[in-house]
Amino acid sequence: MSNKHLIGLKSEVFNYKVELEHLQNFAKAIGDDNPLYFDEEFAKNSIHGGIIAPPTYPIAIGATGGSIDLGLDQRRMLHGEQSFMYEKVIRPNDELTCQLVISDVYEKEGKNGKMEFILLDTEMRDSSGELVVISRTNIVYRPKKQAV
Repeated sequence: MSNKHLIGLKSEVFNYKVELEHLQNFAKAIGDDNPLYFDEEFAKNSIHGGIIAPPTYPIAIGATGGSIDLGLDQRRMLHGEQSFMYEKVIRPNDELTCQLVISDVYEKEGKNGKMEFILLDTEMRDSSGELVVISRTNIVYRPKKQAV
């Protein structure tokens, strides 16, 4: 069941402009009232020097564009894990260029056979091309059910 051939597969590039209102609505939706997301004066006096996005905000960016057709049975796919690897903070008015990339595929033995783990990275870069964050989704691809 190896799907290692997927490694390196990329989506089309998509652009995303970070809007303050969207960033703040996201923070409200997840119940995070940190003043770094709402209070310009507070944020200006922080180490960040201004309002920033919550650490999980890239999930909202990834949902707006880009997709990769893996050619797999979606009924066997589960969202296993999500992580964010930051190089810089995300700020209001940032213009990000984003692309999904399959960075790895590996196997582990499960109760019902070998499962595959597909790492799907959404790379987000600023207007100068520098990496801001990678939003990593770990997809669990379950083994095909055996006929009884």
